[in-house]
Amino acid sequence: MPAVHHKLLLEDALQDSPQTRSLLSVFEEDAANLTDYTNQLLQSMQRVFGAQSEMGLATEQLARQLLAYEKKNFALGKGDEEVVSTLQNFAKTVEELNSLHLELANQMADTMVFPLIQFREKDLTEISTLKEIYGIANDEHEAAMVKYSRLPKKRENEKLKADLVKEVAYTRRKQHQASLQYYCALNALQYRKRVAMLEPMLSYTQAQGIFFKKGLELVSKKMDNFLSSVSNMTQSIQAQLDVEAEAMRVSQKELLSVDDSVYTLDSDTEPVNRTLIQKAGFLNIRNKTGLVTTAWDRLYFFTQGGNLMCQPRGAVAGGMVLDLDNSSVMAIECEDRHYCFQITSPSGKASMILQAESRKEYEEWICTVNNISRQIYLTDNPEAVAIRLNQTAIQAVTPVTSFEKRQEGSPDPDRAKPGGVYSTSAASQKSGAGPEPEDLIAPGTPIQFDIVLPASEFQDQNRVDGRRTNPFGETDDDCSHESEDSLLQQVFAVRFLGSMEVRCGDNQEVIYEAMRQVLAARAIHNIFRTTESHLMVTSTSLRLIDPQTQVTRITFQLGEVCQFAAHQENSRLMGLVVEGRHWSGSGDGDGDQGGEPIFSAFVFESNTEGEKICYTMSLAKDITEAKKDPAALAQLMKTMPLTNDGKFLLLDAECSDTADGDGLEDLESEA
Repeated sequence: MPAVHHKLLLEDALQDSPQTRSLLSVFEEDAANLTDYTNQLLQSMQRVFGAQSEMGLATEQLARQLLAYEKKNFALGKGDEEVVSTLQNFAKTVEELNSLHLELANQMADTMVFPLIQFREKDLTEISTLKEIYGIANDEHEAAMVKYSRLPKKRENEKLKADLVKEVAYTRRKQHQASLQYYCALNALQYRKRVAMLEPMLSYTQAQGIFFKKGLELVSKKMDNFLSSVSNMTQSIQAQLDVEAEAMRVSQKELLSVDDSVYTLDSDTEPVNRTLIQKAGFLNIRNKTGLVTTAWDRLYFFTQGGNLMCQPRGAVAGGMVLDLDNSSVMAIECEDRHYCFQITSPSGKASMILQAESRKEYEEWICTVNNISRQIYLTDNPEAVAIRLNQTAIQAVTPVTSFEKRQEGSPDPDRAKPGGVYSTSAASQKSGAGPEPEDLIAPGTPIQFDIVLPASEFQDQNRVDGRRTNPFGETDDDCSHESEDSLLQQVFAVRFLGSMEVRCGDNQEVIYEAMRQVLAARAIHNIFRTTESHLMVTSTSLRLIDPQTQVTRITFQLGEVCQFAAHQENSRLMGLVVEGRHWSGSGDGDGDQGGEPIFSAFVFESNTEGEKICYTMSLAKDITEAKKDPAALAQLMKTMPLTNDGKFLLLDAECSDTADGDGLEDLESEA
């Protein structure tokens, strides 16, 4: 008894993944091949029916056509071995009967030709009709998704959004129904084609045995058992078809009885899973079609190991789009579309902007890419590691809107004990292995994402000794004093990403760990807005200046900066570590007061390479040291280019790019 080893799963109809589409294309190819074969077989039978005078030739051709079934190489032909062997036996019988003429043409027409015509006109035509309906439903669903994806986020009309959501749900249900009917018909065709192939030949042979004496002699004894087994086979296949049809009907009813939330976008009842290390689904990707024009394509994306894969419709397999190891992911605003996020390679040279269908998908994709970028999938138990890291990140990341003084006590229990303060000398006594993240930054340390000056600090910048100063926060005496002392003034356009307290200031690894935690915290909390500032590096201090108001947001004395470094892979990231107990935008530099030192790490993203900023800061420190020895200072000034006013000249292109016209002159005058 032949068994069906391939069928379309009705549960996959709603997902409509490329794998299901690929399997569907195999069934469609098989149906087309079966239609072609059925037409040829029917032509052969009609020739037998209509050409009595050429019975010998017609039956010989029929025998060859029956043998050709094995050579047709059906894509789903596995399980047809008994059908093939049976047709081969029929072919032998036809060759023996090719000398006999057919006098009962009407009976042949009723029992041989008509069933095959009915199979072609009913079953195969139904497949063709359902295929057209399925294609129309798919096109309508795609059109509805395109209109929904283009729905503006800021200026969206609630009634328009509701109408579009209903349209998407209606087209998705319509597509689901069409898919289920189409899949059921294709699955049933695998049984019906066996009956359609065997039943006409069975009737033809029985007619020959009944009405011709010689036929009776041929089919007696030896052929009776064979014909009986064929009859039992077709009945068994028909019984299997009935059972399968009933099972598919029940399954179809259950699948269609689901809640409307399955078809409605943004109605997920399950919570967001932030510990995924694998993800798959449809996303919209933005592609450039010209110098200033873009287009969005809806494609199927999935992760495989540390790679992001994309599989277009109709493709047998997916191709790699981006290596996610050490990459960064961030939610962004893009073309007034909702649920957009950007994935950037470690080097920053390759990036892609994607759009999810719902908020749950949007957050899960961001978390999955962030987990993969940490190479969690390479561990022995990636699921447990992802859960542990997610819990740690949620506990450690506490968004703070302004730089306020921390409350008494440390998040590290060891720091609250006498003698429990972390010392760099103790860290240096460890083995050759690198320091653990807990040794660099205490677990649970809050992260501050913005610099907001209190009102008192803003007033202090514009008032010196009770006198009102100019709106740029400076006095004439301050300007002249700093202009005389500062031999270096360099401005960089930067964006402040975050800061946090760290445990040591003499290890560059603490800067890299702070960068990792700040970027991870922004991804987890969907914080993507940053404020651009101007970082002025002088030979005495570092100043972060608001480019619009020219107000100094924060000042670091150069002596307080104990460590600075650029990211090893993303050249636009740089960070620095500042030592001191107190700091403020006025730059009083009172961090040298007594007590244990406190170290804070600040992370910035610049428009230029972070190495250039680090080089300028290193030069500023060299100038500070050289001031102690006039001869060394003179030698240093000989080796570096100077401006007309005797200041060190560095990176002229950067200054002109970031100063926005005459803004550089304003910054220099403020310094």
